[in-house]
Amino acid sequence: MANEINDIFSISGSALRAQSMRMKIIAENIANVGTTASTAGENPYQRQVISFKKVFDNNIGAYKVRVARIGTDKAEPIKKFDPSNPVADAQGYVLTPNVNALIETVDMGDANRAYQANLNVIAASRTMVLKTLAIIQ
Repeated sequence: MANEINDIFSISGSALRAQSMRMKIIAENIANVGTTASTAGENPYQRQVISFKKVFDNNIGAYKVRVARIGTDKAEPIKKFDPSNPVADAQGYVLTPNVNALIETVDMGDANRAYQANLNVIAASRTMVLKTLAIIQ
């Protein structure tokens, strides 16, 4: 039984690490939502995206999750009319990040729920172990 419980902790732990990295990327996106490039003609911050992959762990005979890659969203920067901004182009437009705060907030909620679900798996497994130990003592 100890091996199975450790396997559960290992699987859920891999998911916790992946979702934690996802939340870090989302937080970075949200933090940069209102920024501009530091000089005229330079591109602003680009939204970061994360993808996961399943990895078979031969030691436990089960799949875990890992971060496959962290890349940038290829969507164009958003143009905003702000002629008084020092980094505005000749027409008065400023390039801002291709980040939508609403989408990031929804993604953060999803990542948080996935993280919490894996914490619940760990907590339930721990409770099972403690109850089992109480029975056999």
